[in-house]
Amino acid sequence: MDGVDPAVATQRGGNVFQTREWVEFVARTQNAEPVVAQIESDGAPVGTFTGLIVRRFGVRILGSPFQGWMTGPMGFTLAPGVDRAEAVRALTKFAFRDLGCLHVELMDRQTDFEDLDGLRARLVEFRTFELDLRQSEDELFAGIKSSCRRAIRKADKEGVRVEEAHGVEFADEYYEQLIDVFERQGRRPPYGADRVREMIRCVEPSGNLLMLRAVAPDGKRIATALFPNSQDFAYFWGGASFTSHLPLRPNDAIFWHAMRHFRERGVARLDLGGGGEYKLKFGATAKRIPYVRKSRVPGLLSLRDAAAYVYKRRAMRGNARSMASDPGARNAVGLNILAVEPVVEGANFFAEPLVWAIPPLLPL
Repeated sequence: MDGVDPAVATQRGGNVFQTREWVEFVARTQNAEPVVAQIESDGAPVGTFTGLIVRRFGVRILGSPFQGWMTGPMGFTLAPGVDRAEAVRALTKFAFRDLGCLHVELMDRQTDFEDLDGLRARLVEFRTFELDLRQSEDELFAGIKSSCRRAIRKADKEGVRVEEAHGVEFADEYYEQLIDVFERQGRRPPYGADRVREMIRCVEPSGNLLMLRAVAPDGKRIATALFPNSQDFAYFWGGASFTSHLPLRPNDAIFWHAMRHFRERGVARLDLGGGGEYKLKFGATAKRIPYVRKSRVPGLLSLRDAAAYVYKRRAMRGNARSMASDPGARNAVGLNILAVEPVVEGANFFAEPLVWAIPPLLPL
């Protein structure tokens, strides 16, 4: 972060996916080059951008994030009132001309579709669910659907205990349960245990990763979940559980524990990590985040879509059904890799006038 104005650099800590530790995790697992750029308006710093460059089929791509990275929205940290459409225009010009990229993908959780009206790019909807934790514990519990409240009470009555976990060994515990989830659907997980281990190695020492396990009365570890978190929001990255112990309702117990944990620590929101209508039972509301995609070369977006389709099929071992619409997927989350992506606006390819200046690449 050398060279970035301290007044705007500190804002990045509110989004865990912009932190040094998370960027390092993505860089290691994707063989990617980090990019942190300061955004200026009339010579004054007004924010930062965080992303990484990868090379796919010989093409340099700037992702913030890129599909399949298993990370939530990255994007910008911008001062209030800053025009986000102009920030995107400046970024794409910087990526194409200065970084030598041919394609840009950007998802910013503070940006609405209305903010990008008129932007010449493809806008894809990333739908997630979000819980407002700025209420009392009683209000949080009352907002949960009655069936889910009964499940939480049942888990407590049955003697299910939720505890915090630590250490890279947790990855194997989680992954064993994840395999069980996918096997009952005739699938395999779309990523390996090494990805989880690397995330724990990079992020846990910073204190920005909550790992939870549910333990049965007999001491067996029956469910797990991982929640990257920061000042502004926590994020449900993934969870799994053993089929044989689902009647004990360990997943509901884990979510209730996480909700209270983050509320007590002043975290404002809990992002439930993508689609899945079952998440409404926790009292969450839907949130639509625009996923911006723009290519410098005509036709590249079509090639990107074809490659993404093949990637998804391979990741799911030939099963084209989306976990987001599969009732049996309630105990595991596919994140960005399986997000439903309706096209909101067609792709256009032409240069936009540069409104703001983005200085050259800055180190983390």
